Amino acid sequence: MKTVFAVSGLTLLAIAALPRTTTAQNLVVTNARILDGKGGVIDRGSVVVRDGKIVSVSSGAATNVDGAQTIDAQGRTLMPGFIDAHRHIAQGDPAEWLAKRAAPQMQEFLDAGFTTVLCAICPDEALELRQRVEAGAVKGPRLFLGSIIPLARTGPPAGGRGGAPPAGGGRGGDPARFDNSRPPLRPTVAAGAIPAAETIKAVEAVASKKYDYIKTVITTTPGGPETDTLKLIVSEGKKRNLPTITHAVSVIDTLAAVEARPDVLVHTPHIGRLEEDANAVKTIAGAGIPMTSTLAVFVPHFGADNAPLFRDAMPFPWETISSAGQGPVNARLLWEAGISYGYGTDTSWPPKESLADELRALRLVFSPRDISKILGQGAARSTLKQDQIGTLEAGKFADMVLIDGNPLIDINDVLNVAVTIKGGRIVSDTRKK
Repeated sequence: MKTVFAVSGLTLLAIAALPRTTTAQNLVVTNARILDGKGGVIDRGSVVVRDGKIVSVSSGAATNVDGAQTIDAQGRTLMPGFIDAHRHIAQGDPAEWLAKRAAPQMQEFLDAGFTTVLCAICPDEALELRQRVEAGAVKGPRLFLGSIIPLARTGPPAGGRGGAPPAGGGRGGDPARFDNSRPPLRPTVAAGAIPAAETIKAVEAVASKKYDYIKTVITTTPGGPETDTLKLIVSEGKKRNLPTITHAVSVIDTLAAVEARPDVLVHTPHIGRLEEDANAVKTIAGAGIPMTSTLAVFVPHFGADNAPLFRDAMPFPWETISSAGQGPVNARLLWEAGISYGYGTDTSWPPKESLADELRALRLVFSPRDISKILGQGAARSTLKQDQIGTLEAGKFADMVLIDGNPLIDINDVLNVAVTIKGGRIVSDTRKK
């Protein structure tokens, strides 16, 4: 059903033009079911925005709006703008991506309700895209970008399996298909160490380019240098106000990462059974490091022809299917132990499709109210920007989505985004397409 919003003090002609032409950052959304991103609910409430930031969130009608543009949500759901806290955006040749595909891709994110995207491994062209978005030359979500620094020498040392997949990532080109964190491919000998001076120089290079994060990938090798190198990167990053995000997909590697105290753990550990290791649960959750979900990487993505696909659009590798169940189980155990858990996908599927896939995995072990917190406060913490985004409360950016439906009854209603608002501006209105 096509929905209609009543906009106070405007003619019907102005209503038709509003979503495409408005530049106002003073806004009132009223008569909305508000999910605040922290688990709180207001059945009929209002949000007041001035200068692109939230001034108040309250029950009932808003007052003292000072002539701000007003949207009557007519009982629909208002949520914080969605955040993908781990996403791949640049595919193929980076220059071609920036020239031809980046701008429409950014609009896809807005249409799906995403007002923030963290790309943890990005080419330098993504820095240019971020600049264009911030300047208003490209309409898109807030972009936070990371650049990778290795923890050890790659390639197999003499005498045993090393710590890296072959060039190109193995079968299908996706390194997750040839994940050396997963037995029987796990390394059996120590990887080569990288000199400290080289690592420090790499941190300086990431900082000089104005990336937002350092990305690291940890697969420990017997007696290898990975944890010590990660400790050095974390320390050097902190000196430059540059947080470290660490990819760890097994319980063993997550425990090693926790020892080094990075700022964010990327990926729920999906290799290793946390239900058999209460001490590991306590150690990982007790570290107080936010974790990003990315459960759907190992859940088949079904195309239009019903073929089960991996994230690289090649046939799904069924030898990895145990991770589709173990990831959610480990996620729930860590959640029960108190970890901060946030939405992220680690995919390159269109954002709405990635959201649908991640919801399938999350719904196995989390309630709709849990997932609303994972999408909101949890995802913001996984970007380390929780003081700016992720919840509907005074002082935060007015990044919001209006949803047709009630996600507390059916969480899949978050797929029904009607209007996306970024910084108080309407940046997408899918009703008119």
